[in-house]
Amino acid sequence: MTASRNIYQCIKAEITEVIDESPTIKSFVLRPEREFEFKTGQFVELTLDGFGEAPFTPSSSPLEKEEIQITVMRAGYVTEKIHQLKPGVIMGIRGPYGRGYPLDKFFDKEVLVLGGGCGFAPLRSLLYNLKAEEDKIKKLVFCYGSKTPAECIYKPYINELRQVKKFEVYRSVDRPDETWTEEVGVVTNLLDKIAINVDDSVAVVCGPPVMMKFGTLKLLEMGYPEDNIYLSMEKNMSCGLGKCGHCMMGKYFVCKDGPVFSYDEVKDQPDIWQ
Repeated sequence: MTASRNIYQCIKAEITEVIDESPTIKSFVLRPEREFEFKTGQFVELTLDGFGEAPFTPSSSPLEKEEIQITVMRAGYVTEKIHQLKPGVIMGIRGPYGRGYPLDKFFDKEVLVLGGGCGFAPLRSLLYNLKAEEDKIKKLVFCYGSKTPAECIYKPYINELRQVKKFEVYRSVDRPDETWTEEVGVVTNLLDKIAINVDDSVAVVCGPPVMMKFGTLKLLEMGYPEDNIYLSMEKNMSCGLGKCGHCMMGKYFVCKDGPVFSYDEVKDQPDIWQ
């Protein structure tokens, strides 16, 4: 009889590169000891021996199996320790877990992607995936906002996106500097400047809770049906397996039932924006 797989077992992964994305955000390129697969929108648990682990949604393409990129905002004890790591360090990865983006529902439609801050991380994985499937979508509009120009992450990747025929990219910052030439204001203001056929479109939102709240309300105002708005919730996840209960949101475990939900699934659950 074959022994059951240990659901808590990590695989080893070596850090091969560390990329400074902003003053508080770094991306870590990891090479797992064997091929690693995930679906865009799923998450993994990243483990640092002696310090703990934390959940992150990969920011790299799900089509790449030899390497995986994890983008980490310095926000607490474990993330502070991760930010101190250098190439050559071995970490642990377990997963993938959860439910990702339902790409089949995006095909043959216009796709609106609304992101804020470090919420660009899971969205970048989605954008990589949709670029590879470019012939299956009508167009993609990406609206991204951050507090300052220095906090706009993935700057070289933004330039890549602007070269994709079917992609439109818009950015805004709350507080511009003398170098900023794009929009100023909260990211939802960008939605007043885009052209999209709401009746033939789906929308994706990922970012800080307050941005997701007002972004969703704006999309509803624009006429998006509740079941055509997809949210990457990622709130309070810990164990990744629905065992600890930290991420309970009404009847849902975010880690098991999400982290991607349509708005109509979660709109009546308590405290979804906290």
